[in-house]
Amino acid sequence: LSRVKIMALDTGVTTWLMVSAILVMLMTPGVGFFYGGLVRKKNFISMIALSFVVLALVSVHWILIGYSLAFGQDIGGVIGNLDFVGLNGVSADAGSGTYPPLVFMVYQLFFAAVTVTIVTSAVAERIKFSSFIVFVLIWLTLVYCPLAHWAWGGGWASKLGLIDFAGGTVVEICSGFGALALALVIKNRAGFGEYALEPHNIPLALLGAALLW
Repeated sequence: LSRVKIMALDTGVTTWLMVSAILVMLMTPGVGFFYGGLVRKKNFISMIALSFVVLALVSVHWILIGYSLAFGQDIGGVIGNLDFVGLNGVSADAGSGTYPPLVFMVYQLFFAAVTVTIVTSAVAERIKFSSFIVFVLIWLTLVYCPLAHWAWGGGWASKLGLIDFAGGTVVEICSGFGALALALVIKNRAGFGEYALEPHNIPLALLGAALLW
């Protein structure tokens, strides 16, 4: 039985999926440096911290319920079931596929993390840390996971033939509208339009852009 599993494993696909997961993970500090360089010096540490806090929060959420909601068995085309809660049944063996589901889970975890990290642009210099944590957990559950299921997890959009190029739907549309909604609720930064709110470190922003690239 173990030999059959080894034979089923495509090492090329698995390796590339792992490399891709690392590349997506690098986008999290990339976003932190990019946004951090564009805010005032006194807020640089908070912007970097938000990126890494997001990575930690999303990791816990994704392992507990996020992955199951996004990639569990379809319920009415809207959301996944809870079969994979706590990564129950998410194996490190290839199983019936050509790569381990556990590797795919990690790959998708980093996509979820970078999507939330992008949203931090809308709250730069004007959100309480505790409030942001609450927002992340609710937004992941009610917005990101259902949208990921629609497009990637066998939901109604994927059944209609949606092709999501490079995460343009799940990552970009999701984070873009999430950031817009937050910006409309939180309003402008204090001092906006009254004095210059210039970026404090363009080289750091370029470093972040390079990591994202």
